[in-house]
Amino acid sequence: MPHASTSEPRLRVSALGRGTEHAFCLEPEAEDRAALAGHLGAQTIRKLRFQGRLVPLGNRGWELTAELGATAVQACIVTLAPVTTRIDTPVIRRFVPADRLDSFEAGSETEVPEDDSVEPLGDVIDLWAVMAEALALALPAYPRAEGADLDQAQFAEDGVAPLTDEEVKPFAGLASLREKMRKDGEEG
Repeated sequence: MPHASTSEPRLRVSALGRGTEHAFCLEPEAEDRAALAGHLGAQTIRKLRFQGRLVPLGNRGWELTAELGATAVQACIVTLAPVTTRIDTPVIRRFVPADRLDSFEAGSETEVPEDDSVEPLGDVIDLWAVMAEALALALPAYPRAEGADLDQAQFAEDGVAPLTDEEVKPFAGLASLREKMRKDGEEG
């Protein structure tokens, strides 16, 4: 199969040759990485590379296989110290014509499909959007600095004893209320 290569972030489907494998490599500049970091809630994205290929899938679809490599810095959820994460993950997407996707009535109950790599094929395959989504999914949701633990936090006004975790459990209070009602019933 012949090869074509691009670093364009958006590929017009009508311009893709069906008998051609299309290699791509996106390595965003610092300004673009900073914008993406802000969008994803990261402090910085030091390195970012999205490299792979698009190959024809069936009569009208396309399959994207790629590797996402990134180094991101996020704030620790406990200490706010910078946490650096290295990401190396495979990415697979299958773009198929909308008439080949399962369709459901609006408001109906549906199950999430097992294959979450299938997407509707539009006029454009947006490599940048696929890269950003894959990075968002790969970033830790709750980054923690090494040794950072969530200790028991206590918040109360001066002179007031703070509530403990045991005191705010919903059924702990019911047990003591039941005991009080039993004692009141015995006394009355």
